[in-house]
Amino acid sequence: MASINTAFKALCLSLLFVTVSSSPDTEPKVFDVQSYGAKGDGTADNANAFTNAWKDACAWKGRSKVYVPKGAFCLGGVTFAGPCNCQTYFVIDGVVLAPTNNDDIKKETWVNFAYINYLTISGSGTIDGQGKESWPLNNCNKNDNCPRLAVSMGFDFVNNSRIEGITSLNSKAGHFNFYFVDNFTIAGVNITAPGDSPNTDGIKVGFSSNINISNTHIGTGDDCIAILSGNTNLFIYNVTCGPGHGISVGSLGKNKVREEC
Repeated sequence: MASINTAFKALCLSLLFVTVSSSPDTEPKVFDVQSYGAKGDGTADNANAFTNAWKDACAWKGRSKVYVPKGAFCLGGVTFAGPCNCQTYFVIDGVVLAPTNNDDIKKETWVNFAYINYLTISGSGTIDGQGKESWPLNNCNKNDNCPRLAVSMGFDFVNNSRIEGITSLNSKAGHFNFYFVDNFTIAGVNITAPGDSPNTDGIKVGFSSNINISNTHIGTGDDCIAILSGNTNLFIYNVTCGPGHGISVGSLGKNKVREEC
């Protein structure tokens, strides 16, 4: 009987070894922006390197990760568009810097994600809108020809996704805009700008559903969270606001034909 037990245990161990050794690698394929020529020196524009890394990651037939390592990476206005072939991660451990001159962005949104499913943005890094030089231009209450300042990061038609851990600093206009997204989680994010910075809304949500915002600190010069038209199932919990205007239902009653949340 002892020899049978020993043989059975040996067989089990052999089968376990075969199972483990033959199991597919679950780690995502890494696309480091530095491999595409990005320089974290705080001066070079890395838009081409970032977009090329994204294109390859998005086209990868498996889980993929765009990685921004430690360093200061300047980045002009970019759009990261899908659809992608599989679950995609965008990990920021460095600092991503917007142009100080708003005109150099040439887009309404500095960093935009569009038409993507199963996207995760995470990391210990910061996206810095460098808004200080642009805030004095925000005089739309007096000037009908005031410039339209760029939002730091936008999500359009992005579903089953999440953003966690990163910091958004000193946006020129709003920090995060979400439009036509479904099943999106914002967790553990830090959003900050001075209390006197104009129109630096923390999170703005419109025409979206199943949005969860939690464990997040938002301190800006405008709305902490602005809830616009067409939203359903919006959950907000364990969020601290201040400075700023708190959580608001934007434009409520402004237009009688507008459907409010």
